[in-house]
Amino acid sequence: MPGGTTGALILMLFLVFLLGMFLDWTGIVLLSFPIMLPIVSQMGVDVLWFVVMVAVVLQTSFLTPPFGYALFYLKGVAPKGVEIVDLYKAVIPFCALILLACVLMAFFPVLITGLPSLLMGS
Repeated sequence: MPGGTTGALILMLFLVFLLGMFLDWTGIVLLSFPIMLPIVSQMGVDVLWFVVMVAVVLQTSFLTPPFGYALFYLKGVAPKGVEIVDLYKAVIPFCALILLACVLMAFFPVLITGLPSLLMGS
């Protein structure tokens, strides 16, 4: 694969992001994990790190169009006069922060694996 391990991980996370725009998280996990987790493990990537990254990317995809499941939930509890377009605009900073967190977790995996390693004594 062009890009090696990094390229493969980026492609997998991007595919999960795209799936998250159209499917519920349970469907994505049931479809993608049996395929992706053995590949990730074979590449020598920490599976815990990958699963947390997938969870964060999924959260971002639930806030983005075309469906944005979380936005529809928010629309249901929003006061009258708040349009769905207003919600789409309002989540842009949150999506940017989540993507920044993904970048930080990618460059500093200890942010994800540090506490479990400490608790497990490894």
